[in-house]
Amino acid sequence: MAGIDMEDLRKALSRDGFLILGGFAFDASKTSGMAGLPACDPTGGSGFLILVGNAGGAMWEAFTAAPEARDGARDPLDRYTRRCITAIAAHFEMGAVFPFERPFQPFQQWAMRAGGFSPSPVGVLAHSRFGPWAGFRAALVCGTSCAPHPPEKPATAQRADPAWEGERTGPCPACVEKPCMAACPAKALTPQGYDVPRCLSYLEANPDAACLSGCLARIACPHGAAYRQGREQARFHMRAFTGGHVGT
Repeated sequence: MAGIDMEDLRKALSRDGFLILGGFAFDASKTSGMAGLPACDPTGGSGFLILVGNAGGAMWEAFTAAPEARDGARDPLDRYTRRCITAIAAHFEMGAVFPFERPFQPFQQWAMRAGGFSPSPVGVLAHSRFGPWAGFRAALVCGTSCAPHPPEKPATAQRADPAWEGERTGPCPACVEKPCMAACPAKALTPQGYDVPRCLSYLEANPDAACLSGCLARIACPHGAAYRQGREQARFHMRAFTGGHVGT
């Protein structure tokens, strides 16, 4: 099979609000955690992985118009993602794995390997273009016989593809002021890391907190401001984060 046309793949993903966040070639026999991924070369376990995600409001707009958003069943965004990405993967003869399905895969490790990301005080990875607003929704996997050619830099690469543009890190290492840490009213961002129980305790004690319409620490980040979540999108994710018990 010929190499995947990255422009065709990008267009197919964008119709459902998704985008490419990077990718890399791998040899499963030499890389921990890669064995058993779908659509790898069955003999050597080699393959190519493409990270699929979202940033800004494109996916939210597509999702809210989809039946999953209105049917009242659980996990609507996960179900929307699975339906769309599974169909795209089948069309391009690729395998698909999702961050919400067991066995859980190391998406953050994959993103760091792809490049363009850095750990952030907020807990999420920050992207060189999208800041803390890039979400991981799936990974597409194929064997080396159908990998993008050349894997290091497809001819159609855009700035959304950090691994193919040579951007090897995200914005946080160079950020001195770290406004995110001062913006958190729960004081849950510490030099030791993100204190999730402290964050949740604050939200439970303050059911009208402004954070429930969008994490104030993430909003304070100057990077990727154009891709911030809208109010309803942010409230949807905060309800999921709190288990639906706060801010409903």
